[in-house]
Amino acid sequence: MFKRRDSATPEPPSAPEEEELAEGTLISHLVELRNRLLRAMLAVLLVFVALVPFAEQLFTLVATPLMRQLPEGASMVAIGVASPFLTPFKLAFFCAIFVAMPVVIYQVWAFVAPGLYRREKRLAVPLLVSSILLFYLGIAFAYYVVFPLMFAFFTAVAPAGVTVSTDIGMYLDFVLTLFFAFGLAFEVPIATVLMVWTGFTTVERLGSYRAYVFLGCFVLGMLLTPPDIISQTLLAVPVYILYEVGLIMARIFGPERGRATDADPDTQAR
Repeated sequence: MFKRRDSATPEPPSAPEEEELAEGTLISHLVELRNRLLRAMLAVLLVFVALVPFAEQLFTLVATPLMRQLPEGASMVAIGVASPFLTPFKLAFFCAIFVAMPVVIYQVWAFVAPGLYRREKRLAVPLLVSSILLFYLGIAFAYYVVFPLMFAFFTAVAPAGVTVSTDIGMYLDFVLTLFFAFGLAFEVPIATVLMVWTGFTTVERLGSYRAYVFLGCFVLGMLLTPPDIISQTLLAVPVYILYEVGLIMARIFGPERGRATDADPDTQAR
C-alpha cells in the first residue's frame, strides 16, 4: 500500500544547479574557428570592394593634414613607378580592416562566448564595445589633433632652401603606423580592467605605480611616435589619463562587485 505525501509537507530543498558550459570536440571547435575566420575575412573583403572605387578620395582625405602644412607650390611626390596605383589601393585595404573591425571582433566574441559564464559575458560585452570605440577614438585623435600639430612642426623646422615634398608611399606607411599606435594606446582602460578582473593585480597596487606609469607613458610615446616632443606628449598625456579612467572602471567592474552581484539573495540578506 502506497503512502501518499501530505501536500503540506515541505519538500527537501534541492541543491543549486551549477551553470553548464557548452562543450564540443576538437574538430567541432576547429570547424567553428574556420567558419568565424571566413566570415571575418568576407566582411573585410566586402568592405574593401566597396571602398576601392573611392581609393583616391580616401588618400586625399588622409593626406589633407600634411597638404595643409606644405609650403605654397609644394606637393607630394611618388618615387616608385607603381606608387600612384598601389598606395591608394593599399589604403583602401587598411580602411576596410578599420571599418570591418566590429564584425571581426564580434566573430571572435561569438567563438569564445560559449566557454564563458554569465557573469563573464556581462563583463565582456561592454568591454568589447568599449575597445572598439576607444580604438576609433585613438585614430580620430591622431588625425584631428596630432597630425596637424606634428606636420606643422616638421615643415617649420625644414632647413632653408629645402622643399618639403613627401613620397606618398612613405607617408602612408607613416600615418598607418601612428593610427595603429594611437588606436592600441587608447586600449589602456580595457587592459587595466582585464588585469584586475583576472586577478593578475589589484586596483590599489596599480594606483601605487602611478609615477612609474607616468614615466612609462612618455617612454612609450618616444618609441611609437617620431622624435619630436609634440607627438610624444600628445600620446603620453592621453594614455596616462586613460590609465586613470581604467582604474575607475576596474573599481566599478572589479571581481568583488561581480561576485556580490551573482551572490545568492538569501546570503546577501543575512
